[in-house]
Amino acid sequence: MPEDLVARVSYIKGLAEGLALDGESKEGKLLLRMIDLLGDFAVEVEQLKDDYEELFEYAGALDEDLAELEDDFYADHDLPAGESLYEESFTVECPNCRELVEISDDLLHGEEPIKVSCPRCGEIIMIDDEDWDDDDFGELIEEVGEEEGPEKEE
Repeated sequence: MPEDLVARVSYIKGLAEGLALDGESKEGKLLLRMIDLLGDFAVEVEQLKDDYEELFEYAGALDEDLAELEDDFYADHDLPAGESLYEESFTVECPNCRELVEISDDLLHGEEPIKVSCPRCGEIIMIDDEDWDDDDFGELIEEVGEEEGPEKEE
């Protein structure tokens, strides 16, 4: 649309005035009010277009700022495929000295049997020398549930 809507509605108003529509007849009232309504719509649409352009520019500026922050925060964002920025791990509490020991998930995916000792007291906190199946996992979940006990109602 090369012309703006307000100018096009103004042109229609001019045509209506040139026709000398009778504002007292039913048809004349209807047409004049419709032209006024078109003018209101045109003004609103133009305002929406201006707001849209302003928001579009603002979103672009935010995107640029966010990209700069990501570059600063994620310095290693160009890692090779398959490598994670963060090492995935879980924590186990030593039953003897209550030391929290962090165990890497990578350790669990190896082919060799696993034996993890507490670095503080030397107590063995995890042994995995066989394949686990779903039944073993279910038993482990039941044991953990029994250790925690039923929740007390308040």
